[in-house]
Amino acid sequence: MPLVCGNMSTMLSPRDEKLEKLSQEEIISNTKLVIQGLEALKNEHNSILHSLLETIKCLKKDEEASVVHEKSSLLRRSVEMIELGLGEAQVMMALSNHLNAVESEKQKLRAQVRRLCQENQWLRDELANTQQKLQKSEQSVAQLEEEKKHLEFMNHAAVAAAQQGGYEIPARLRTLHNLVIQYASQGRYEVAVPLCKQALEDLEKTSGHDHPDVATMLNILALVYRDQNKYKEAAHLLNDALSIREKTLGKDHPAVAATLNNLAVLYGKRGKYKEAEPLCKRALEIREKVLGKDHPDVAKQLNNLALLCQNQGKYEEVEYYYCRALEIYECRLGPDDPNVAKTKNNLASCFLKQGKYKEAEVLYKEILTRAHEKEFGSVDAENKPIWMHAEEREEMSKGKHRDNTPYGEYGGWYKACKVNSPTVNTTLRNLGALYRRQGKLEAAETLEECAMRSRKQVQNQLFL
Repeated sequence: MPLVCGNMSTMLSPRDEKLEKLSQEEIISNTKLVIQGLEALKNEHNSILHSLLETIKCLKKDEEASVVHEKSSLLRRSVEMIELGLGEAQVMMALSNHLNAVESEKQKLRAQVRRLCQENQWLRDELANTQQKLQKSEQSVAQLEEEKKHLEFMNHAAVAAAQQGGYEIPARLRTLHNLVIQYASQGRYEVAVPLCKQALEDLEKTSGHDHPDVATMLNILALVYRDQNKYKEAAHLLNDALSIREKTLGKDHPAVAATLNNLAVLYGKRGKYKEAEPLCKRALEIREKVLGKDHPDVAKQLNNLALLCQNQGKYEEVEYYYCRALEIYECRLGPDDPNVAKTKNNLASCFLKQGKYKEAEVLYKEILTRAHEKEFGSVDAENKPIWMHAEEREEMSKGKHRDNTPYGEYGGWYKACKVNSPTVNTTLRNLGALYRRQGKLEAAETLEECAMRSRKQVQNQLFL
């Protein structure tokens, strides 16, 4: 017997091991059975106690009564222990109910956390999609603006080229061209196209098909068709115009260069870069011969040629053409001319495609620094462009001393430079994307926030 007791003190009995392995549901079920058993035992003890009390009343001898009293006391203590066990069992039941309620609440919270995580991911995806759509919309708007400017440039170039070659475009055609450009930029092609066709028909009746005025009208209608993505019709008209101008004005006439450029741009839009490149090069040769190698119109032709080469992966040629165009713009138009910043952005894009991130970063910073200097003067310790502030914030965030100073501290530069210069706004987003690629998230967020603020300021100005 002592041996058994010793073993009991050092190890669990098989019954205890089974109890440890019970689940919560099994414990509750067993507790309910125990409660039922204790209730039955309590009733049985109360019944016995009642019988003993009745017996005591009937007994006359003191010894027998004392024995019964002793037994009744034992029964009372047993009933008290049973009631205590019942109380503990009820406490266990209440605790179990509480634990069930806690577990249920925990499951609800987990479900809410999962739902919030899913919603957070969904919101992130939506934000990313919205940002992509916004970027595409901005690119479309910028492209439309560029096309409008290109149409105006083509008009100016055609007039200047014709005058330089001894051909004077009639005033009525210049007026008609401006009117068509206005309708086309508004998307009112149903007005622009019939207007061109009627003018073309009238010119052919009065001057014949092979006349420079007819070629000019064919160019105008081709540009309208190009804006409608009717590339085949536009190509047919431009080839016809090119043939007329070469026949009537000569193959090295500036008006021929204008048509060659239009045809090259059209082929580029159709993805026919190899066919477009020799046309663009020929247009460049004519412009250089007539205008000189450092004329701004030559720089525009170089930009077009660089873009065609970039789409073919000829990056060395791209760099050469962009650098040459940049040199012409800076020398002839000055460092603050919008074309300088645009060409630097284009050159930076070329660097990015080659993985030359440092060279691209330098150009982006030059654009932002020049815009800042134009508005606020020379850069010094108290007068820094936005990219310097962005990099300072990046350094502070790494040191866990993030600067929460609002972006408004940089003054009116946001309103003055970014609002008035879409190129600067584009540069902010491009440099921000480059910072993200480098893992400079705080610097990227600073520039992106500035770009977002400038866009909102533009929208607010539009609704004033």
